[in-house]
Amino acid sequence: MTKRIKIKDYSYELPDSKIAKYPLQKRDESKLLVYKEGKIFEHKFLEIADFIPSEYLLVRNNTKVIYARLLFRKKTGAAIEIFCLNPYLPAEYNLSFDAKNKNQWISIVGNLKKWKQDKLELSFGENRQYSLFADRIRAEGDAQLIEFTWNGDFTFGEVLEQVGKIPIPPYLNRDSEESDKNTYQTIYSRIEGSVAAPTAGLHFTEDVLKQLKVKNIRTSEVTLHVGAGTFKPVKTATIDEHQMHTEQFYVDKNELDKIYNSLGKIVAVGTTSMRTLESLYWIGVNIIQNKENYRKIEQWQPYEENIDISSEDAIEAILNFMKVNELNYIKAATQIMIVPGYKFRIVDILITNFHQPKSTLLLLVAAFIGDDWKKIYDFALKNNFRFLSYGDSSILYKNNNN
Repeated sequence: MTKRIKIKDYSYELPDSKIAKYPLQKRDESKLLVYKEGKIFEHKFLEIADFIPSEYLLVRNNTKVIYARLLFRKKTGAAIEIFCLNPYLPAEYNLSFDAKNKNQWISIVGNLKKWKQDKLELSFGENRQYSLFADRIRAEGDAQLIEFTWNGDFTFGEVLEQVGKIPIPPYLNRDSEESDKNTYQTIYSRIEGSVAAPTAGLHFTEDVLKQLKVKNIRTSEVTLHVGAGTFKPVKTATIDEHQMHTEQFYVDKNELDKIYNSLGKIVAVGTTSMRTLESLYWIGVNIIQNKENYRKIEQWQPYEENIDISSEDAIEAILNFMKVNELNYIKAATQIMIVPGYKFRIVDILITNFHQPKSTLLLLVAAFIGDDWKKIYDFALKNNFRFLSYGDSSILYKNNNN
């Protein structure tokens, strides 16, 4: 049974030396592992157009990583770090970055015991003439609700860019550096909101995009704001006890039209695009079934319903719903957990990096290609592929049984 999958069966030995602490100087010079019909080949990412059929649609996540780490220092000298996770009202994600003077965020606070009830202050501006203040409102589970206020005619997004640090992954075991502001963003990032990069997209360059265009491989964009939960390890013996994180996503009607017209020829750039695309199917199912809360995909929904609705019918249901309700985009939240046993409805090819042992991302890869994930990771380890966020890439063709 799917929920009883043992996480120990999805582990491997990852030496620290295999983890890429920094990216390559040229993004598309990274290695590319090609997996198709049970066979594995090694190439360079700059050759990726050779491994995608013409007329296919490449779907990428255009989210932009925000400068989510804020380091305050009390008058006593104690350092308090606030890691902004998501706006207090997730439905207002986009509006949150345009807010002026005041904003509330769910945040993780480092050195919390040193922060009593006093207001924290962080000066910024050319002459340090502006201030960002932080007030702790209350606990929200393991996190805190923080109210930020500031002076000056700045949006919250502009304030973060001036005072915050880019939140590179914890497993890099280093502080963020100035270069990370560029290298930890995809070249097509546009929509502010993530606290982690959709790292499969980090390999793309303008040269690669030109090659795709020449081959008539089209592109489409979705937006899923990547949360810190993407790094959350599975600590339970079986996956049924793991609480999957929820992420917000948005898809424009024009992009949804592209997806609908390309079903059967869809390439997902990264696990975040994969989660968005597969969640769209279930949004369509919810609409067809007249579910009141159609915009939320629960963690185990795909495994609890015996659904015989085609991907065409599901996406068409969304498009019709948007037309009737005069919506220009669909906005939803997904907690979907893609594990072995999942039936893929939208994605045919996946571009992705190499993921941590015992992670939900590795489970997703195993769901897509089956037990050959072990063969792929063995090959990558033996052939000096670089792992995790700043590491090398792979292009995986779906196992026909999935």
